Amino acid sequence: MSAEVKPGYKQTEAGVIPEDWDAKVIGHDIDLLTGFPFPSSGYSDSGIRLLRGSNVKRGKTVWTDDITQYWPSVTPEISRYELRDGDLVIAMDGSLVGRSSAQLTSEDLPALLLQRVARIRSSKTYDVGYLAAFVKSDWFIKHSDAVKTVTAIPHISPADIRTFMIPAPPTINEQRAIAIALSDMETLINGLDQLIAKKRDIQQAAMQQLLTGQRRLPGFSGEWGVKRLGEIGTFMKGSGVTRDQSSSGLLPCVRYGEIYTAHHNLVRAFQSLISKEVAASATLLKMGDLLFAGSGETKAEIGKCVAFVNNFEAYAGGDIVILRPISSDSTFLGYALNTQEICRQKASRGQGDAVVHISANALSTVEIKLPPKDEQTAIATILTEMDTELATLEARREKAHQLKQGMMQELLTGRIRLA
Repeated sequence: MSAEVKPGYKQTEAGVIPEDWDAKVIGHDIDLLTGFPFPSSGYSDSGIRLLRGSNVKRGKTVWTDDITQYWPSVTPEISRYELRDGDLVIAMDGSLVGRSSAQLTSEDLPALLLQRVARIRSSKTYDVGYLAAFVKSDWFIKHSDAVKTVTAIPHISPADIRTFMIPAPPTINEQRAIAIALSDMETLINGLDQLIAKKRDIQQAAMQQLLTGQRRLPGFSGEWGVKRLGEIGTFMKGSGVTRDQSSSGLLPCVRYGEIYTAHHNLVRAFQSLISKEVAASATLLKMGDLLFAGSGETKAEIGKCVAFVNNFEAYAGGDIVILRPISSDSTFLGYALNTQEICRQKASRGQGDAVVHISANALSTVEIKLPPKDEQTAIATILTEMDTELATLEARREKAHQLKQGMMQELLTGRIRLA
């Protein structure tokens, strides 16, 4: 039995929408153009940028030097392919087909439309910003996945775009109000993305300088010592814990693959929770332990390290090499043991091709520059504060993204109206 439709709403192929809204395919009411097949032999080193599928990402355009091509000039026969501020462009092929679209701004111009990219321009029926909101949504992804070709390079056609059905309010003004509200949220999210990227760059620079002694904190001086890892603690091995056992109970556990995918410098959360029975054959961790991935796919990543600085019961699974420091600051080491120089040493000690391994004996010969412990702790404090700031920004970004998704569900279906 179908759900009852509230008064003032109606059931359509696009779902339940307000009675004064309409739901139909966009094909007859849009100005859609696909690009011109500009021959690569005519490309130049400067001139007008060519908008190709590789320039269109999810919600943005990218014009890096490695993917940007130019056409010498605009001639009358190609003038119709000139792009304008506000145009909606959709990449029509590739593994991310249906997920790569953007609305152009003045910063993208001048530019010409290349084949396999569609351009949609405002019409009397639709505000292009409103269309852009739908094309960036999961609705368009589902539509594209349903109609795309199942070939080595999936693609959609102009006809596929035209058959996309959307609900829309009766006036351009209401469409535009919805588009502006969603665009404002997108601007907020993009701003947070840029801030996070900037903070990450600052942190990376700080790590490179502080962890190698290139930059000293106020109040510290003197030479750093050089130690082998075997001189600063004792090594042991993790054991047990299969994938099937990784959700068998409530005891936190780190498995070696998670060092690559879930942890960065420090263990902050756990993906695996094991039972007491499984824990009996695993290795109990101690606060301050350093965990190295003993296996990996490449020598460049082998031996990635994370520090366990938590004061509660937790375990390490197999293929993990554990270093238990005697007196060094483990948080400092969690960062320092992933620097470029240390990674280079670990890579040179990795064994194997298809699967790379590194042993405790090999890791014990890795050399690290160490300041006095109080300086280690001061450096670790700065880096963890940076991590905390980044985590706060990322949480804000995720909250904003969820809010935008909720707004799309409400505004694009008419559940909430903007008068």
